[in-house]
Amino acid sequence: MTYGEQPTVTPSSPSRMNTNRILAEIHPYDTLTKDELETVSSKLQVLEFKTNETIYQLSEKLKGLYIIVSGSVDITIKTGEHISTLQQKNSFGERGLLRDGLAATTAIATETTTLLLLPKEQFDHLFETHKPFQNFFSRNRTKVNPQEPNALANTQAKDLMTPTLQSCPPSTSIVVAARLMRDNAISSLVIMEKNELHGIITLNDISNKVVAEGKSSEGPISEVMTPSPLTLEPSSIGSDILHLMVEKRISHIPIASNGKLLGIVTKTDLTKFQADNSASLVHDIAQSNSSYELASATSRIPQLLANLVGSGNRHDIITRLITDISDAATRRLLKLAERKLGPAPVPYLWLACGSQGRQEQTGVSDQDNCLILDDSIKEDDKSYFEQLAHFVCDGLNECGYVYCPGDMMATNDRWRQPQSVWRSYFGGWIATPDKQAQMLASVMFDLRPIGGTTSLYQDLQNETLKKAATNSIFTAHMVANSLTHTPPLGLLRGFATLKSGEHKHHIDLKLNGVVPIVDLGRIYALQQQIKPVNTRARLLAAREAGTISTTGGHDLIDAYDLIAETRLKHQAEQIKQGEKPDNFMRPTVLSEFERSHLRDAFVVVRTMQAAVSQGRNVL
Repeated sequence: MTYGEQPTVTPSSPSRMNTNRILAEIHPYDTLTKDELETVSSKLQVLEFKTNETIYQLSEKLKGLYIIVSGSVDITIKTGEHISTLQQKNSFGERGLLRDGLAATTAIATETTTLLLLPKEQFDHLFETHKPFQNFFSRNRTKVNPQEPNALANTQAKDLMTPTLQSCPPSTSIVVAARLMRDNAISSLVIMEKNELHGIITLNDISNKVVAEGKSSEGPISEVMTPSPLTLEPSSIGSDILHLMVEKRISHIPIASNGKLLGIVTKTDLTKFQADNSASLVHDIAQSNSSYELASATSRIPQLLANLVGSGNRHDIITRLITDISDAATRRLLKLAERKLGPAPVPYLWLACGSQGRQEQTGVSDQDNCLILDDSIKEDDKSYFEQLAHFVCDGLNECGYVYCPGDMMATNDRWRQPQSVWRSYFGGWIATPDKQAQMLASVMFDLRPIGGTTSLYQDLQNETLKKAATNSIFTAHMVANSLTHTPPLGLLRGFATLKSGEHKHHIDLKLNGVVPIVDLGRIYALQQQIKPVNTRARLLAAREAGTISTTGGHDLIDAYDLIAETRLKHQAEQIKQGEKPDNFMRPTVLSEFERSHLRDAFVVVRTMQAAVSQGRNVL
């Protein structure tokens, strides 16, 4: 038979009774009633293929879902890379059926092979009407806790803020501003000039700074306002807002994007929402006066993680909450350091990279950080920042954020430099992307400001992203570097587990699970000058910008959600058992259903890696 011909039923094909028995032993068909099973069996076609015969090719319209009765089938992706060998009782073709009806891979029989073909119409009918069937083949299994549909951690700032704002210019008198708040029954005013936010004034400010101090109410509001107030993006989640309010002891946070003021969130806006556990930790951290007290608070993080996982929260919500706590601990240590050492001699900015920078911390995190110093720094000032770096890094280590094994910390002189030196670092990495430059750039392109003067990084980030996006040689090297981490795919429908050492027969859900997707997200960010460093935010932005296709982006985000969710569930289970959480999991602890979906997720990641390598001419 040549490719393109319809295979025929042979005398050796299984009988109707045999097909009933075969399906009854395969999930999810084993959940069908006897009558349903009979109906499905009556729709099946029995096909036979010879060795090396093509079953379908990439982008071909699929006839239905294929189930292997005997023999074996090789699955390859667009580049021709072999990613899987399927055997008896395995099925294939569902990914294309659930997208656009076109094959997402190529399938070739590696020996004489008998298949059952479930026609597309019957597959669609079962998917729509039979819940176990839908659950098994559904590509998106990430759930939000149904018991907490309005949970603060699942609500964005844009949905919490008051978009209608009362404002006045800085020259407005205090008494006029007070009357505006009274007449509009509000507790704050934003101070605007030429459509730019200059400050904020609250009723508490007037009470504490004017009335209590006996200050004239005829003076300009600019004398008592809070200048350049903290702002958050509309995509920030409610718990980000609550944590910042608790830590900074403020009750109003303006919401802005690209310099444009969109609204404001007050404590009153948050009263119907709750993020009690994580907010309690941030509160305790903000009140701590020593690294010992901070460590006491952060020691509760593992239990918090287990609780959040158990409550059904999404993985990205959980990691954001966990990272909020380490951010608060870092800022508190900076404040304690300044209390001990005195005010900083020049402006500085403490930044986090790695998982903290991406807001993706779990129950296992070391510290990766650096300092950008103002270019006005003098030689005599450098000892101050050396002491500050050691104070903060030592405190973080005591809090459970262990020292970085690669010494990517502000205590290393190399990562505690003036802004001009950092500019030369990034410029050099982009201009000469050798192996070390690729490794360093991979870490430092995930920087996020934590405490200090944020303007020291803003222009630097914009310049660096622009240079990186326009340097095709650099991006090609970065693509090549990103492919050093690959999903743990075994050929025979299994996983490639570690072959030796303490974690033999385990898979590394970090290095071979989430890291390949983190690397892809970074590549997309470099190509499109995407500013967010969070991996999921990068993937969403890349899909929106057309860097990756809508279907490819959807599949990759679903795969990331499943892999990251599996990792957190593994850690939560370890915590419940009184064990220290790690990233190493035995695949055998998963059900067949879970293994099948996890492996499909890894196949999606490998496919997207192949696509980015082909599109960028990897060196």
